Amino acid sequence: IGDSSVLTCPFKENITLLTWKISPKVGGPCTLSYRAATNLMDNNCSNNINWKFRPGLAAALEIQQVRIAQEGNYICEVVTTDGNFHTTYHLTVLAPPRLSLYCDKDRSPVCEAAVGKPPAQVSWVPESNSTAEEKWHHNGTVTVLSRFTARSTRVTNMITCMVSHPAGNWSQSIVC
Repeated sequence: IGDSSVLTCPFKENITLLTWKISPKVGGPCTLSYRAATNLMDNNCSNNINWKFRPGLAAALEIQQVRIAQEGNYICEVVTTDGNFHTTYHLTVLAPPRLSLYCDKDRSPVCEAAVGKPPAQVSWVPESNSTAEEKWHHNGTVTVLSRFTARSTRVTNMITCMVSHPAGNWSQSIVC
C-alpha cells in the first residue's frame, strides 16, 4: 500500500498495438492502449495508473501509490508483425499492520496488529496460551488481537509481543 509498482511487458520489435487490460477486484475494468501507427495513447484508468516509458525498452505500466482496491489481474497484450503476445500479472497488495501493545483492565498484556493484509501472526515472549482473534474489515484488511495468558505462574514482568507479516516484523515490550 502506498508504494509504486511497475509492470512490464516483454520487449518486442515492430509493435503495432500495446494494450493493458486491468481487472481489479474492486471497481470496474479499465484499459490503456498505444497504437504505433498513429502514436495515439488512450487511458480510461484512474489517475494513478499510467504509462512508464524508458529509452530502449517497451512501455511499462506504473501504478503510483498502490491501493488495496487495485489488487487484481493486469494483462499486457502486444500485437507485432510476428504475432500476438500476452503477459499476465496478478497484483497482490500487502498492508503492513499497525502494532499496539497495552494492558487491559485485568492488567494483562494485549497485542493488536491492526488493519494488515494478509492477517499478521502474533506470538509472545515468554510463550503464551493465548489464541488470536481476527476481525475482518470491508476493505480486505484484518485486525488480529491477542491477550497474553501465562503458561506458568513464574512469568517475568516484561512481556514482549512479536508480530510477523510479509511486509515486515515488529515487536514491543510492556510491563503491566
